[in-house]
Amino acid sequence: MSKMSERLHTGELYLPGDETIMQKQLSCLDRLQAFNAIPPSHIKEKTALMKKMFAEMGEGCYIETPMHANWGGYHLHLGKNVYANFNLTLVDDTHIYIGDNTLLGPGVTLATAGHPICPALRAKGYQYNAPIRIGKNCWLGAGVMVMPGVTIGDDTVVGAGSIVTGDLPAGVVAVGNPCRVMREIGAKDREYYFKDRRIDWNDIEQ
Repeated sequence: MSKMSERLHTGELYLPGDETIMQKQLSCLDRLQAFNAIPPSHIKEKTALMKKMFAEMGEGCYIETPMHANWGGYHLHLGKNVYANFNLTLVDDTHIYIGDNTLLGPGVTLATAGHPICPALRAKGYQYNAPIRIGKNCWLGAGVMVMPGVTIGDDTVVGAGSIVTGDLPAGVVAVGNPCRVMREIGAKDREYYFKDRRIDWNDIEQ
């Protein structure tokens, strides 16, 4: 392991073009290309390859293709029953944790990598990484972007197109750029599922 590769997960500045890093990263990207080429109907084949690609993966997970990822999901940790719609983009230079039953809409981006504001450091190619943690039973709408170091609490819903630059607590609806808490999830959400459409709990499978 090189000096630079040791810094992938420490938050320190490092050079991502390091030879040791690139060698491992390219092998992960080759596997990602193979994953994206699997026909959608070949679910068992997709699942088997995801288990090899990702750091962790619980049962019942499914990711629509194409998926895009700097490290091919090598630093991705999935709980059970995680679903990601088309064009999930992972800047997974360090770890991304996603809890059970979380849903990711189309075009979601989870970016763990950042570049220093100082132009002299950017010119030399330095970057740093900070992990992303998304709780259980969350829903990130279409086009949501989550920035380095962000934690999102359990059960939280993030509105489509939001850019999440800071932590979000559990059990809230949050929207905007930058993303802000709009309200807590409460009793009304057990009565209505969309605008004025009521939930018929007798029709819900137990």
